[in-house]
Amino acid sequence: MPRPSRPRLVGALVVALAAASVSPAAASGRYDDHDHGQARLLARATLSADHQAPGPPSGALATPANGRQGPFPGQVVPGFSAAIDNGDGTFWAQPDNGFGAKGNSADFLLRLYLVRPHWKTARGGSGEVTVLRHISLSDPQHRIGFPIVNESTSDRLLTGDDLDIESVQRGRDGTFWIGDEFGPFIVHVDARGRVLSAPVASPLGKSPQNPLLGGEQPRTQQSGGFEAMARSKDGRHLYPILENALVGDTDKRRRVVAELDTRTGRYTGRTWDYRVDADANLVADAQITSRGDLLVLERDNADGTAAVTKKVYAVRLGTHGTATKSLVVDLLDISDRRGVSTGGGWGTGRQFSFGFQSVETLVPLSGGRLMIANDNNYPGNSARRPGTPDDTEMIVIDPAPRR
Repeated sequence: MPRPSRPRLVGALVVALAAASVSPAAASGRYDDHDHGQARLLARATLSADHQAPGPPSGALATPANGRQGPFPGQVVPGFSAAIDNGDGTFWAQPDNGFGAKGNSADFLLRLYLVRPHWKTARGGSGEVTVLRHISLSDPQHRIGFPIVNESTSDRLLTGDDLDIESVQRGRDGTFWIGDEFGPFIVHVDARGRVLSAPVASPLGKSPQNPLLGGEQPRTQQSGGFEAMARSKDGRHLYPILENALVGDTDKRRRVVAELDTRTGRYTGRTWDYRVDADANLVADAQITSRGDLLVLERDNADGTAAVTKKVYAVRLGTHGTATKSLVVDLLDISDRRGVSTGGGWGTGRQFSFGFQSVETLVPLSGGRLMIANDNNYPGNSARRPGTPDDTEMIVIDPAPRR
């Protein structure tokens, strides 16, 4: 594809943390000498793995694990795969398709949850996450273009058998653009979660789970679609990134970045090649900060002590389809000398590690800080306390020392 040049998207990394989003205690940007230049844990809040939101039973076909077996009486919240900062201390947090596959997630309703973390900092705080309300994704106007689980109902609520939603951005008009892995598609919904137009198909080829595949040969790997999707500062363009390599690509580390024009709903034809650190690594999330810096969250598929790569990179998109990166923070190596995470199981304490298998949420805040959260693959992951499902954790970190 042609790759005309675009303005530089990466500069110095300066992101902010609004006072409404975290306590003044966590907002300090000063580093003590004993941090030795490490990233610093400023705040942490958790949502119980067993939290269930109102709704019909879910997880009838979920794989049992860690002493939990469905069906569960309500809608489980299996961690967060994406989030949006509202600037008032709340976030729109988006779980994925539910239980990890098309075949076992038909009873899981696709939603965005409005959550408020009550941050625990060095000065105290409950460290709990409150779920305030939710938006249900639906297709009452039959825009989807393929049969869905709730095809014959009036509200046509979307489920984890219809789409695997992994990334989300909000437009200036309050609508949401959602990246999916099954198509891969980009789905545009209004502020109430109703699909506005037919999903935009990926220019990089279909996945084996695409409902419109027909006799085509898949070019996108199963569960390798748009896990990450950044949004330009002006909201004009979206930058979905494939989680995994294209089928048959000789460069196993290549993850293609595409560009969608939100005004036309079409891809521009520009692409870039981001290269992960190891063949099996995944692109988990991506964001463009208020200064135009492109940040990419890269992870391996390992959990707990086996984890090697959970990193955030600053990425420069070149004029000839290339991308170069520099490390911003290693999420396995965070200083917590102030005891924010004390008593929280493996990886907590003075040396804090966010070593979950599915570290999938990256949100730039103000003042140089980042909010990171995990998808806990409920009930499967148990990094913190083996045998017990991992909670959903939201943390705020200062990624680099400032004096």
